[in-house]
Amino acid sequence: MATTKLTPAKILRLGTGFWGSKTLLSAIELGVFTELGKGALDGEALRTRLQLHPRSARDFFDALVALGMLKRVGARYANTSETALFLDRNKPSYVGGILEMCNARLYGFWGSLTDGLRTGRPQNEVKTGGDFFRTLYGDPQRLEGFLQAMTGLSIGSAQVIAKKFPWKKYRTFVDVGCAQGGLAVEVALAHKHLNGGGMDLPVVQPVFEAYAQARGVGKRLRFHPGDFFKDPLPTCDVVIMGHILHDWNLEEKMLLLRKSYEALAPGGALIVHEALIDDERRRNAFGLLMSLNMLIETHGGFDFTGADCRKWMKEAGFKRTQVTPLAGPDGMVVGFK
Repeated sequence: MATTKLTPAKILRLGTGFWGSKTLLSAIELGVFTELGKGALDGEALRTRLQLHPRSARDFFDALVALGMLKRVGARYANTSETALFLDRNKPSYVGGILEMCNARLYGFWGSLTDGLRTGRPQNEVKTGGDFFRTLYGDPQRLEGFLQAMTGLSIGSAQVIAKKFPWKKYRTFVDVGCAQGGLAVEVALAHKHLNGGGMDLPVVQPVFEAYAQARGVGKRLRFHPGDFFKDPLPTCDVVIMGHILHDWNLEEKMLLLRKSYEALAPGGALIVHEALIDDERRRNAFGLLMSLNMLIETHGGFDFTGADCRKWMKEAGFKRTQVTPLAGPDGMVVGFK
């Protein structure tokens, strides 16, 4: 009887996975995909444009080919269809902002994951007395870049929510923790009868309004300045929270769910969308790793399963709940009042 010979290949591939990750992140930082967005180049021309040392430039470019991030025809390098669309900074579909943040901040902080697992404490700027988010919100230029990155992270899910949720039954909505307004804009574009808005800290208002205006829905989207812990949520038919609940501990999660319930009109609905961990906690590795990222970044945040969120929603007063897959690892939990 034949037996499958075990090898350590999968273990080694995962253990050295940061090699490929950092290669991609450095390529984004250097502007490889943006430069090739202007046209294919041979290795020497690309190296010169990027001002790289000759020693390892060829290996760097060919590693990106082997990783599926570039293609090479003869001696000329070019973007793949995916990198041309999503990693060229000159295109509105650019999603590299979140990866730029991964490169500039999270890559280093994840090196302290073991310390976080032992102590339960964040491993970001807090360790040296800093506060990333307070500093970020005090710098308008950095803040705008961060908010754009959040749009890139959630735009795929936003487009699916705009299609899958029964918006015809409702007239008004508010995206709580709206950032640049990516989700609110996608919903408004898809449903002309809706009037909506976004709630976030006051400093976000000009970014939100400029983005909504640029996308042609500024007249139907209103910004609500406020702190969603300290201030009441705007009353509406549908409340949306995307990549918000996972930032907080369970007590804080429940407070936000109850505030959402109170803000909803009778028959209204709450949409929570996150990188939901599968109920068996076996398959959605991204959701589980995102939860570890909350350990790195927050004092008490964690990601959760759809079943977890449904249970919390019922405790908050919602009578009916459902879970729907979205784009990639994301899913949404809907609670109906």
